[in-house]
Amino acid sequence: MVTLDCAEVAPSAQFWSTFLGWEVTASSEDYAMLAAPGGGPALGLGRVEGHRPPAWPDEGGRKQFHLDLAVDDLDAESARAVGLGARLADPQPGETWRVLLDPAGHPFCLTDAASWG
Repeated sequence: MVTLDCAEVAPSAQFWSTFLGWEVTASSEDYAMLAAPGGGPALGLGRVEGHRPPAWPDEGGRKQFHLDLAVDDLDAESARAVGLGARLADPQPGETWRVLLDPAGHPFCLTDAASWG
């Protein structure tokens, strides 16, 4: 399981649940758990008082990790993520992937599945 910290759980849970198509299996003001269909990985979202989102591009080590998600249609999935509340990050460092920020400010990348080895 991977857990992302956030200032508010509800908007992050709504975004990730809708974007990934995963079910919210537990939810409170302080924590939400999302499960992949058919088992597999889980995603937790935990409220942290005074949460400061990571920086993109990295400013002195504030970005500590990010998710890479392979998609079949980079343009369509980027637009869908933005429509659900993500923002395109600036700068965009490549042509076969897009860096976005989730509602809590966490960077994640959508990568052209055809370019993965």
